[in-house]
Amino acid sequence: MTQTPAQAAGPTHDGSSVLAGLGCYLIWGAFPLFWPLLKPAGALEILSGRIIFSLIFVLAVLVLQRKGWGWVRTALRPDVWPWMLAASVLIGINWCTYIWAVNSNHVVEASLGYFINPLVSIALGMVLFGERMGRYGQVGCLLAGLGVVVIASGNWRTLWVSLLLAFSFGLYGAMKKRARLGALQGLAVESAVLSPLALGWLAWLSARGQGQLGVNARVSLLLVVAGVLTAVPLWLFAVAAPGIPLSTLGIIQYCSPTIQLLLGLIVFGQRVGTGYWIGMVLVWIGCLAYLTGAVLTARRSPAGA
Repeated sequence: MTQTPAQAAGPTHDGSSVLAGLGCYLIWGAFPLFWPLLKPAGALEILSGRIIFSLIFVLAVLVLQRKGWGWVRTALRPDVWPWMLAASVLIGINWCTYIWAVNSNHVVEASLGYFINPLVSIALGMVLFGERMGRYGQVGCLLAGLGVVVIASGNWRTLWVSLLLAFSFGLYGAMKKRARLGALQGLAVESAVLSPLALGWLAWLSARGQGQLGVNARVSLLLVVAGVLTAVPLWLFAVAAPGIPLSTLGIIQYCSPTIQLLLGLIVFGQRVGTGYWIGMVLVWIGCLAYLTGAVLTARRSPAGA
């Protein structure tokens, strides 16, 4: 892939995309407070409800926007639909793993996954999109990577949870960047692809008398809310991903696992050792180094460049 002059000089940053990225990660960081409220529904029923109600919400917004449905033809183009199909599968895996982790009291392990994910995003940005980093960025990534290794060294038994979350979402971001479909339109495609499986699972649970949707009023209402809460941050993410480099998006993401870690410790009562805190310090020093380099690069760039 041929680099643009901006890519060759270093990452470019769109202000609205950065704000959208911050918004989605702040919302995702607070998610561990929500998913336990949906018990006794299981992880797959919650996932299915998220898919169905997020599709309904997104379609309603698209209708209200009155911008037409020409994007459907775009989504079916051979240079778009394979990436959207892959993105749909990856986000489904990510959602299911995350819901299970939170409801199984593995919030700290989930937060570790999202500490690892930025490094995956940075690597994918360099390999797939030719993104480059300056010296500050390289130092920052090395420190953050060392911090993740230190953290992971004390959490090997549940490391699979962290790795699955990290790689599924990192690859999802790359697929979204490849597809370049509109934010809401992309969400509609992803939800539509997963909806037949979600409807099938809900029907199977209902036939066995094990489902909560339509039976438990509180859970049913919260599943509708889950659809909205699913769509909004993913919409923000889809807005952010095309406008800023994956490396910058990955660094912003550290807001989310930090919030999750604090919730795991304070609200869910999990405990971590000294190594975890040492790793956290290294991660945040790495973030500070990367952001310092980004600020210096922005100041050296001509206005309007």
